Amino acid sequence: MSLRDTDLPVRCSALQGLSALVTEIGGSGPELLAAYGFDEARIAEGNSFASLRLVERVLEETARRFALPDLGLRMAAQQDLHVLGPLAIAMENSRTIGEAVECASRYLFVYSPALSLKETDDPLGSPGVVGLRYTTTGISASPQAIDYGIGIVHRVLTLLHGDAPYGLRSVLLPHPRLAQESSYRAYFGAEVRFDCPSAALRVPSHLFSTPVRGGDDLLHDIAMDHLETHFGHQHVPMSDLVAAILSEQLGSSGPDLSKIARLLSLHPRSLQRSLSKEGTTFSGVVDRVRRSQALDLITRTDLSFSQIAASLGMQEQSSLTRAVRRWFDTSPSRLRREGLEPKGQSALTD
Repeated sequence: MSLRDTDLPVRCSALQGLSALVTEIGGSGPELLAAYGFDEARIAEGNSFASLRLVERVLEETARRFALPDLGLRMAAQQDLHVLGPLAIAMENSRTIGEAVECASRYLFVYSPALSLKETDDPLGSPGVVGLRYTTTGISASPQAIDYGIGIVHRVLTLLHGDAPYGLRSVLLPHPRLAQESSYRAYFGAEVRFDCPSAALRVPSHLFSTPVRGGDDLLHDIAMDHLETHFGHQHVPMSDLVAAILSEQLGSSGPDLSKIARLLSLHPRSLQRSLSKEGTTFSGVVDRVRRSQALDLITRTDLSFSQIAASLGMQEQSSLTRAVRRWFDTSPSRLRREGLEPKGQSALTD
């Protein structure tokens, strides 16, 4: 299986609120999350990532299973700025909405390198109107994920405008209508068009000069310094990106430096240099991901050790046995019987 751009990571906070939403309509939110390898702790963890493909799958399958064609809109409606992680402080303390949008456009990769937001000319050519185009790198992006993403952009603009309407002219979506048209209009408060070339919000051009209410210049400058220092010359830490991609790939294809470098638009040597600057190596990241997944699969599932070895991209069960002894100073069978991580060991630390 070849890597795809939807294997790029997105922060797990994208699924914030899904469990509560499913439970509210009579399902079991925790069981749903567990079926995809998530739990509330992982979603709440600010620096936890999953592949965009997996998050899209969760949204699409949940929408079908529980007959929620407006799931993306429902998810967006319950989010606040802080779903964007480190971006939130800079945006909510921007001087103008235009400055906040510029910040989001520049640093949205901190939330996910698979997403982008760009100011454009009005797609319909109306004077005094501009477009905010939201795109994902996927060739066939998930409709629910697009509704969710463009819905968050609308939600953030509303919050930046004092939790009040900001003059949205219309919404353009690249897929057929998923829910009742009234659901879209109720959420956006404007006309929504479907089967368009791309997803975009059409907003008045003067919106960008509107002050952000309650912003603090000092906090904004501190937040921007933080973003520039930590992310100005790279995306999220390269080792985190590689780990998030590997976590979805080990069972279908073994760890391949060249494939992952190509996915990240890097030469393999450039990827190796980036990892070296972070004090690790590609093989070190592979080992960390395998260690984390092995602990979870051994202690939380009934899979055979040969199945676990295969899911970790190992050729033989004996490779798993040797690795577990190195990681945890015990055997896979003893680790499973104890059901607890051996004292002094951590599956998530190098």
